[in-house]
Amino acid sequence: MPGQKKPEETRREQILAAAYQVASHKGIDGVTLRAVAAKAKLSHGLVLFHFKRKDQLLKALLDRVLAETSELHAAPAIGRLPAPLDRLRALLRQEMDRLGHNPRRVRLFYDFWVLGTRNPAIGARIGAELDRYRESYRDVIRDVIDAEPARFAHVTPDGLATVIVSFVNGCAVQAMIDPKHFDIDQYLAAADGLLGQLPWARPRRGARTTS
Repeated sequence: MPGQKKPEETRREQILAAAYQVASHKGIDGVTLRAVAAKAKLSHGLVLFHFKRKDQLLKALLDRVLAETSELHAAPAIGRLPAPLDRLRALLRQEMDRLGHNPRRVRLFYDFWVLGTRNPAIGARIGAELDRYRESYRDVIRDVIDAEPARFAHVTPDGLATVIVSFVNGCAVQAMIDPKHFDIDQYLAAADGLLGQLPWARPRRGARTTS
Protein backbone atom coordinates (compact mmCIF):
# COMPACT_ATOMS: atom_id res chain seq x y z
CA MET A 1 0.00 0.00 0.00
CA PRO A 2 1.24 3.53 -0.75
CA GLY A 3 2.86 5.15 2.26
CA GLN A 4 3.11 1.90 4.20
CA LYS A 5 6.41 1.45 5.99
CA LYS A 6 8.65 -1.45 5.10
CA PRO A 7 9.02 -4.09 7.81
CA GLU A 8 12.64 -3.04 8.39
CA GLU A 9 11.63 0.57 8.96
CA THR A 10 8.82 -0.45 11.28
CA ARG A 11 11.18 -2.63 13.29
CA ARG A 12 13.77 0.13 13.50
CA GLU A 13 11.12 2.51 14.81
CA GLN A 14 10.10 -0.08 17.38
CA ILE A 15 13.70 -0.38 18.56
CA LEU A 16 14.18 3.38 18.77
CA ALA A 17 10.94 3.79 20.71
CA ALA A 18 12.13 1.16 23.16
CA ALA A 19 15.53 2.86 23.46
CA TYR A 20 13.75 6.13 24.20
CA GLN A 21 11.79 4.51 27.01
CA VAL A 22 14.86 2.85 28.51
CA ALA A 23 16.85 6.11 28.38
CA SER A 24 13.95 8.11 29.84
CA HIS A 25 13.76 5.85 32.90
CA LYS A 26 17.36 4.70 33.36
CA GLY A 27 19.40 7.42 31.67
CA ILE A 28 21.76 7.00 28.74
CA ASP A 29 24.07 4.73 30.73
CA GLY A 30 21.18 2.29 31.06
CA VAL A 31 20.76 1.97 27.30
CA THR A 32 22.22 -1.38 26.27
CA LEU A 33 21.29 -3.49 23.28
CA ARG A 34 19.96 -6.21 25.58
CA ALA A 35 17.89 -3.77 27.66
CA VAL A 36 16.40 -2.26 24.52
CA ALA A 37 15.66 -5.70 23.08
CA ALA A 38 13.84 -6.65 26.27
CA LYS A 39 11.80 -3.43 26.27
CA ALA A 40 10.92 -3.87 22.58
CA LYS A 41 10.14 -7.57 23.15
CA LEU A 42 12.55 -8.49 20.38
CA SER A 43 15.52 -10.81 20.23
CA HIS A 44 18.97 -9.45 20.94
CA GLY A 45 20.05 -10.66 17.49
CA LEU A 46 17.31 -8.63 15.76
CA VAL A 47 18.42 -5.47 17.53
CA LEU A 48 21.99 -6.22 16.48
CA PHE A 49 20.80 -6.55 12.88
CA HIS A 50 19.65 -2.92 12.91
CA PHE A 51 22.26 -1.47 15.28
CA LYS A 52 25.61 -3.24 15.35
CA ARG A 53 26.92 -1.30 18.35
CA LYS A 54 25.56 0.74 21.22
CA ASP A 55 27.05 3.96 19.82
CA GLN A 56 25.05 3.51 16.60
CA LEU A 57 21.86 3.18 18.63
CA LEU A 58 22.74 6.24 20.73
CA LYS A 59 23.41 8.31 17.61
CA ALA A 60 19.99 7.42 16.19
CA LEU A 61 18.40 8.15 19.57
CA LEU A 62 20.16 11.52 19.74
CA ASP A 63 18.80 12.44 16.31
CA ARG A 64 15.29 11.73 17.58
CA VAL A 65 15.76 13.69 20.79
CA LEU A 66 17.14 16.70 18.92
CA ALA A 67 14.27 16.61 16.44
CA GLU A 68 11.82 16.75 19.36
CA THR A 69 13.58 19.43 21.40
CA SER A 70 15.59 21.74 19.16
CA GLU A 71 13.46 22.11 16.04
CA LEU A 72 11.29 25.21 15.95
CA HIS A 73 7.96 24.92 14.13
CA ALA A 74 5.85 28.03 14.58
CA ALA A 75 2.12 27.40 14.57
CA PRO A 76 0.42 28.93 11.49
CA ALA A 77 -1.66 31.22 13.71
CA ILE A 78 1.53 32.88 14.98
CA GLY A 79 2.51 34.01 11.50
CA ARG A 80 -0.89 35.68 11.06
CA LEU A 81 -0.45 37.99 14.05
CA PRO A 82 0.05 41.54 12.71
CA ALA A 83 2.44 42.91 15.36
CA PRO A 84 6.00 41.50 15.43
CA LEU A 85 6.19 41.70 19.24
CA ASP A 86 2.94 39.72 19.51
CA ARG A 87 4.41 37.08 17.19
CA LEU A 88 7.49 36.85 19.37
CA ARG A 89 5.39 36.57 22.55
CA ALA A 90 3.28 33.83 20.98
CA LEU A 91 6.35 31.95 19.78
CA LEU A 92 7.90 32.17 23.23
CA ARG A 93 4.73 30.84 24.85
CA GLN A 94 4.51 28.00 22.33
CA GLU A 95 8.07 26.82 22.97
CA MET A 96 7.94 27.16 26.74
CA ASP A 97 4.69 25.22 26.81
CA ARG A 98 6.00 22.55 24.42
CA LEU A 99 9.20 21.84 26.35
CA GLY A 100 7.76 22.48 29.79
CA HIS A 101 5.21 19.71 29.41
CA ASN A 102 7.73 16.97 28.63
CA PRO A 103 10.38 16.96 31.39
CA ARG A 104 11.61 13.45 30.57
CA ARG A 105 12.47 14.47 27.05
CA VAL A 106 14.32 17.53 28.33
CA ARG A 107 16.21 15.46 30.88
CA LEU A 108 17.27 13.08 28.12
CA PHE A 109 18.52 16.02 26.07
CA TYR A 110 20.70 17.19 28.96
CA ASP A 111 21.94 13.64 29.51
CA PHE A 112 23.22 13.74 25.95
CA TRP A 113 24.66 17.20 26.55
CA VAL A 114 26.69 15.86 29.48
CA LEU A 115 27.80 12.93 27.34
CA GLY A 116 28.85 15.44 24.70
CA THR A 117 31.40 16.95 27.10
CA ARG A 118 33.26 13.62 26.87
CA ASN A 119 32.39 12.73 23.29
CA PRO A 120 33.47 15.44 20.78
CA ALA A 121 31.24 14.13 17.99
CA ILE A 122 28.11 14.25 20.15
CA GLY A 123 29.13 17.62 21.59
CA ALA A 124 29.56 19.10 18.11
CA ARG A 125 26.22 17.68 16.97
CA ILE A 126 24.36 19.18 19.93
CA GLY A 127 26.17 22.51 19.60
CA ALA A 128 25.23 22.78 15.93
CA GLU A 129 21.59 22.05 16.70
CA LEU A 130 21.47 24.63 19.49
CA ASP A 131 22.94 27.22 17.12
CA ARG A 132 20.33 26.31 14.53
CA TYR A 133 17.53 26.57 17.10
CA ARG A 134 18.68 30.04 18.15
CA GLU A 135 19.01 31.04 14.48
CA SER A 136 15.43 29.98 13.79
CA TYR A 137 14.19 32.93 15.88
CA ARG A 138 16.11 35.46 13.81
CA ASP A 139 13.41 36.52 11.34
CA VAL A 140 10.77 37.38 13.95
CA ILE A 141 13.42 38.99 16.17
CA ARG A 142 14.64 41.23 13.36
CA ASP A 143 11.03 42.25 12.70
CA VAL A 144 10.59 43.12 16.38
CA ILE A 145 13.74 45.23 16.54
CA ASP A 146 12.85 47.02 13.29
CA ALA A 147 9.29 47.68 14.48
CA GLU A 148 10.31 48.98 17.93
CA PRO A 149 13.75 50.56 17.67
CA ALA A 150 13.33 52.66 20.81
CA ARG A 151 12.34 49.74 23.02
CA PHE A 152 15.21 47.61 21.72
CA ALA A 153 17.85 50.27 21.27
CA HIS A 154 21.37 48.81 21.36
CA VAL A 155 19.93 45.27 21.31
CA THR A 156 21.25 43.01 18.56
CA PRO A 157 19.33 40.11 17.01
CA ASP A 158 21.94 37.77 18.50
CA GLY A 159 21.46 39.26 21.96
CA LEU A 160 17.68 39.09 21.91
CA ALA A 161 17.74 35.55 20.49
CA THR A 162 19.98 34.49 23.36
CA VAL A 163 17.58 35.99 25.92
CA ILE A 164 14.56 34.31 24.33
CA VAL A 165 16.23 30.91 24.18
CA SER A 166 17.33 31.37 27.80
CA PHE A 167 13.69 31.86 28.81
CA VAL A 168 12.70 28.71 26.95
CA ASN A 169 15.54 26.63 28.40
CA GLY A 170 14.88 27.97 31.88
CA CYS A 171 11.28 26.84 31.66
CA ALA A 172 12.34 23.40 30.49
CA VAL A 173 14.88 23.01 33.29
CA GLN A 174 12.42 24.07 35.99
CA ALA A 175 9.86 21.61 34.68
CA MET A 176 12.53 18.91 34.69
CA ILE A 177 13.84 19.42 38.23
CA ASP A 178 10.48 20.01 39.95
CA PRO A 179 7.67 18.80 37.68
CA LYS A 180 5.12 18.39 40.49
CA HIS A 181 5.29 22.00 41.62
CA PHE A 182 6.10 23.72 38.34
CA ASP A 183 3.18 25.84 37.16
CA ILE A 184 3.54 26.36 33.42
CA ASP A 185 0.77 28.97 33.33
CA GLN A 186 2.51 31.14 35.93
CA TYR A 187 5.84 30.85 34.16
CA LEU A 188 4.26 31.76 30.83
CA ALA A 189 2.37 34.71 32.35
CA ALA A 190 5.53 36.01 34.03
CA ALA A 191 7.62 35.70 30.89
CA ASP A 192 4.90 37.33 28.82
CA GLY A 193 4.65 40.19 31.31
CA LEU A 194 8.40 40.71 31.36
CA LEU A 195 8.61 40.77 27.60
CA GLY A 196 5.68 43.15 27.35
CA GLN A 197 7.09 45.54 29.98
CA LEU A 198 10.73 45.65 28.93
CA PRO A 199 12.13 49.10 29.75
CA TRP A 200 13.88 51.20 27.19
CA ALA A 201 17.32 49.74 26.82
CA ARG A 202 20.18 51.68 28.36
CA PRO A 203 23.13 52.48 26.14
CA ARG A 204 26.15 50.31 26.78
CA ARG A 205 28.90 51.99 28.79
CA GLY A 206 31.03 53.99 26.42
CA ALA A 207 28.40 53.97 23.65
CA ARG A 208 27.73 57.29 21.98
CA THR A 209 24.20 58.73 22.10
CA THR A 210 22.54 61.30 19.89
CA SER A 211 20.38 64.16 21.04
